[in-house]
Amino acid sequence: MTSTDTLTTGSHPAGTVGVPAVRLSGVTKDFGPVHAVRGIDLELQQGEIVAFLGPNGAGKTTTIDMVLGLSRPTTGTAQVLGLEPREAIARGLVSAVMQTGGLLKDLTVRETVEYTASLFADTRPAAEVLDDAGITAIADRRVAKCSGGEQQRLRFAMALLSDPALLLLDEPTTGMDVEGRRAFWSAIRRDAEQGRTVLFATHYLEEADQYADRIVLISQGRIVADGTGAQIKALTSGRTVRATLPDPDVDALTALGGVTGVEVRGDAVLVRTRDSDAVARHLLAHTPARDLEITSHGLEDAFLSLTGDAR
Repeated sequence: MTSTDTLTTGSHPAGTVGVPAVRLSGVTKDFGPVHAVRGIDLELQQGEIVAFLGPNGAGKTTTIDMVLGLSRPTTGTAQVLGLEPREAIARGLVSAVMQTGGLLKDLTVRETVEYTASLFADTRPAAEVLDDAGITAIADRRVAKCSGGEQQRLRFAMALLSDPALLLLDEPTTGMDVEGRRAFWSAIRRDAEQGRTVLFATHYLEEADQYADRIVLISQGRIVADGTGAQIKALTSGRTVRATLPDPDVDALTALGGVTGVEVRGDAVLVRTRDSDAVARHLLAHTPARDLEITSHGLEDAFLSLTGDAR
């Protein structure tokens, strides 16, 4: 276990009811001439499941490091449940599950959890967290024999030992199969219903869309969008018209009013447009196109549009 793998200690103090789980006010972070975070204001309420998304180099990790107390803002303030981040961690209010590191491969799953529990003064029973993480059935398996997804669920169990109020997850379902992902998110939802706040970073945009109460998009050190999945997707106008059309006239399609992009995939053409009716009429009246489909833009389209143009 490392300081950035699973951070847990102590028990919950009183007096946190109604206090934001995380509050960042005017936070910036500079590394010499590099402005990694350029002014973030963000509040997470207790019991929220929040996806923190952005391209590589957007400032996600730097921001999470400040929430974890691993670094301090250059300007602005960071608080966790009304406390300085390091104090919140010292009181056992915060756990972080990272993607790699921190596991002793010669121990069994149960021994790993029990050893971690022995490092702290007050923890939940090992059997209880193994059950919550869905890994009771493999408790006697050596860590070296566990799959990547099973090891990630073990890290989750370790993070639950202190019953943290805030749980930070980095790519939490990497290596998990479909069943494992579903069970994992069911456990996260149960925790949130009991007041635990979850902030997670992921490259699986469909998970953010399906499981997060709220999505925060960050690009070039700034928040560029903050809302539900539906609200984020609504920020990107337009639809995609897909049709089977060998050898399409890309220039003619591009010239149509409202068209923002044309992509050819084998015998299929995809036209991104703000006027899907006009594109459909053109394809049906002036080309041999068939099998037309019109779909609204999804979270991936919004992600690319909103994070690609931020300055």
